[in-house]
Amino acid sequence: MLVAGAWFVGDWMTDLSFSPLKLKVYSWHKWTGVLVFALLIVRVGVRIAARFSPRIATPIQSDNRLARGAHLLLYLLLAFVPLSGWFFSSAAGFTTVWFGLWAIPDLVPKDAQLKDLFRAVHDVLTSVLAALVVLHLLAALKHHFIDRDRVLVRMVPGLKPRKPPDHPG
Repeated sequence: MLVAGAWFVGDWMTDLSFSPLKLKVYSWHKWTGVLVFALLIVRVGVRIAARFSPRIATPIQSDNRLARGAHLLLYLLLAFVPLSGWFFSSAAGFTTVWFGLWAIPDLVPKDAQLKDLFRAVHDVLTSVLAALVVLHLLAALKHHFIDRDRVLVRMVPGLKPRKPPDHPG
């Protein structure tokens, strides 16, 4: 939800005319990016430290490879989208002050050419992340409604598994 929210806010804020509202919305967007990055670090730490239940194997080996590759790409994008935004903000000369309390150090000096480069990188990575999130959602729905396996049930707490198609009732 944070990633989707940051994407929608990011898309909306670029069309706003310069105003105090635009500055506030940019701050919200940047705060969300920092939060996503921080939560990613926690998630990776938990993933490394804890033993998770084994993956659900699919009958088609290529599906398993595709899922592993997509998850790796999701993790990489969840890291590099906020980082590219941080580089962009730094090169634009705008220090991020997380929730208005903690100044996050700039990664590069103010530089118009770097700003344009990092904005382009941030835009491309964001588009790739959005597309991958949609594909991930579609794959999860496919597992739930077509394959009728427990993949989506493991992802969404409280979701009930679907009965196999030949199950009575």
